[in-house]
Amino acid sequence: MQFSDLIAKIKEYNPHVDEDLLMLAYEFADDAHRGHQRLNGEDFIQHCLATSYTLATMQMDTPTIIAGLLHEITDETSITIDELSKQFGKDVAVLVEGVSKLGLMKYRGVEKYAENLRKMFIAMAKDIRIIVIKFADRLDNLKTLDALPVEKRDRIAQEVLEIYVPIANRLGMGRIKTQLEDLAFKYVDPQGYDTLRAQVEPILDKKEEYLRHIEEIASEDLDVNGIKNFQIVSRVKNLFSIYKKLQTKNSTQVSGLYDLVALRIIVDTIADCYAVLGIIHQHWKPLPGRIKDYITQPKANNYRGLHTTIFCEGGEIVEFQIRTREMDQEAKFGIAAHWHYDESGKRATTPTKDTEWIEEIISLPQNVDNDSEYLSSLKLDAFGDRIFVFTPQGDVINLPEQSTPVDFAYRIHTDVGMHCVGAKINDTMASLDSTLQSGDVVEILTDKNRKKPNVDWLAFVKTTCARSHIRAQLREV
Repeated sequence: MQFSDLIAKIKEYNPHVDEDLLMLAYEFADDAHRGHQRLNGEDFIQHCLATSYTLATMQMDTPTIIAGLLHEITDETSITIDELSKQFGKDVAVLVEGVSKLGLMKYRGVEKYAENLRKMFIAMAKDIRIIVIKFADRLDNLKTLDALPVEKRDRIAQEVLEIYVPIANRLGMGRIKTQLEDLAFKYVDPQGYDTLRAQVEPILDKKEEYLRHIEEIASEDLDVNGIKNFQIVSRVKNLFSIYKKLQTKNSTQVSGLYDLVALRIIVDTIADCYAVLGIIHQHWKPLPGRIKDYITQPKANNYRGLHTTIFCEGGEIVEFQIRTREMDQEAKFGIAAHWHYDESGKRATTPTKDTEWIEEIISLPQNVDNDSEYLSSLKLDAFGDRIFVFTPQGDVINLPEQSTPVDFAYRIHTDVGMHCVGAKINDTMASLDSTLQSGDVVEILTDKNRKKPNVDWLAFVKTTCARSHIRAQLREV
């Protein structure tokens, strides 16, 4: 890769980029790393360029891209953070220092990683761009793992799947998540990777021509019905997602998956999304129960879009995904699509609602008794799947999967939790240890005369929030 390739990619979204400043950063990095090579024999500056290029594909601001060029300079050379601050500004120096500290965390399995994870989330809370740079760094490192000793290679791949992939997913960074997954999967389970790839590739080859035919039909329908400025692209489910889905189904038959491939239709407006859904359903019959509206009810990582699975020509089943261009950018880059900076490095917008969970994770150690409980809570609150549950007034409560009405009650308010005596789920009385499902409407029944929570609740509540408040309230009595 050449420096000119990086500039060309940046100019696609920022034609007024300060090329002189970027050239200065590139030459600074090139001089500092001169003579340094990676284990595969490649000049180290190529890793710096690749990291920055990935950041440019996410349309990141100039300080972030400069930090990508310089992200290993304090680790591999005698250059200090103070020198970077004087040369490129405090913003770049803070980012490089944050990435450097993450690089010092040696992974030895998630059970031994508690303190490192705390540090990671503190860095993310300080500036989310630090973890975005780390994703880009890890992505390029995974592409050259073959040059590393087997033990180190396996450790890095396992760390990516257990730590970085769940964080990318929680931040809504779909493209980065799938790239990290497939590159790490290749090393974590080489045989499973090769076997699955051998199954999937012939199926995709057969479907390619068929999908082009369906795309032509859909395109003609949209034209006839007045949908303007649309784009149709095919999407192939990434290998690791297929692997996980087959495990969930306890199956080895890839041919039984409906969403192996999909057609994605990208339009201008939300109104167009629903219009396109109607047009598709006019032409083809949808599978019952396979229409999902993630626009009115986004996923927990803020993914939005409409999904429908259709019986198409010849009885083939095809999934359609419908998004606006803004939704498509968000689906690919997640929180990175919302963090905008002007060329002085000043933050223009801060998506606080998207990062509140990070602050909650940082406060976890105050509410748990030991590292084991912290890691259990972390796996649930940060790395686990999420559900959306509604109050009777229509307010949305975001909870970890497998949460109970008591978890729901404490998320609303500590007093609601303590005075909870019963619950209705979708207007039906339910036990307090019931498992909530996404989309449930939950009403909590309370008794103001209740003096303390039930100690038995500790056996089934899932959230650290509920558990810590129950313990505190029991101690107060």
